[in-house]
Amino acid sequence: MPEIEIKHITKYIYDSPVRDSANQIILFPIQDEYQDVLKQEVTITGNPAIDKHIDYYGNEVGSFTYIEPHMVMMISSKILVNTRHKLLPVNDIFPSHQWEDLKRLQNIVPYIDFLKQEYFEGLEELKAIVESEKAKDDTPYQVALRFCQYVYDNFEYIKGVTTVDTTLDEIWKIKAGVCQDFAHILMEMLRIINIPSRYVSGYICTGQNGMRGEGATHAWAEAYIPDYGWLGLDPTNNCIANETHVRLAVGRNFSDCSPVKGVYKGSAHHKLEVAVTVDEEDTYYGNEKQVIEVTTASHVTEVSKNSYQRYMEMIQQQQQQQ
Repeated sequence: MPEIEIKHITKYIYDSPVRDSANQIILFPIQDEYQDVLKQEVTITGNPAIDKHIDYYGNEVGSFTYIEPHMVMMISSKILVNTRHKLLPVNDIFPSHQWEDLKRLQNIVPYIDFLKQEYFEGLEELKAIVESEKAKDDTPYQVALRFCQYVYDNFEYIKGVTTVDTTLDEIWKIKAGVCQDFAHILMEMLRIINIPSRYVSGYICTGQNGMRGEGATHAWAEAYIPDYGWLGLDPTNNCIANETHVRLAVGRNFSDCSPVKGVYKGSAHHKLEVAVTVDEEDTYYGNEKQVIEVTTASHVTEVSKNSYQRYMEMIQQQQQQQ
């Protein structure tokens, strides 16, 4: 795939001066045989020094502190990245052997972390669905694709009804959410049948308008397939996450991969704005430059109602308008 330029801006606006803002950023793309980072520039209000380290899951993590009083803090990341296509698994070779291989991973580091299920009230219901969706002679690859399709078909993509703190119980109850919610449900399904799965944060760069997740950070899942390795699955778009997906970080869940998080001294009220612009040259869809831009989205961090209440209000409003 050709070179891709991605601009990612995170802006915090406070209603009164704050200080001693200590932050962690995971905005440094993974570099491996399928992804090269050709250039990156990270700028932060106040120009604080960024200390970097590699975390347990192999992600490059930056830490900084902005000490001076401020009412606005902006973190800007500009990257130039190149991705390459990863061949897909052969889907019909010795399925019983593959399932036996997966059983042997249950007590092996680092797969243990990616097999732990999160308990929620709908777990037994989800287990029954998992069993009904899995055919007897399926390979892990075939099952993973079917589970990805299930999440895509049965969960509605609606922005604003969930937050980063929304639980699996709420997601399961409303059957709606955004990319991170879809990824968490898919990972839970995979882990139920002992397929290690991990959360991936990054960007989607397809050159096609209408793909869910464009214009913001995106999230998907990776399933471990025996004799192959990690396979990216994007249940938000029901597709393989391959050279069109730029990976920032991997972990057990969103918390391990959050692009920006931190604490500060001062007012508890602030607004978060995030904007992502993807600029692709010579994409598969023609030689013209494809630019995907989305107006900055604003989020107020203090919310008095949970996601289920907000979802029900949204449905009622839609019914009144009909």
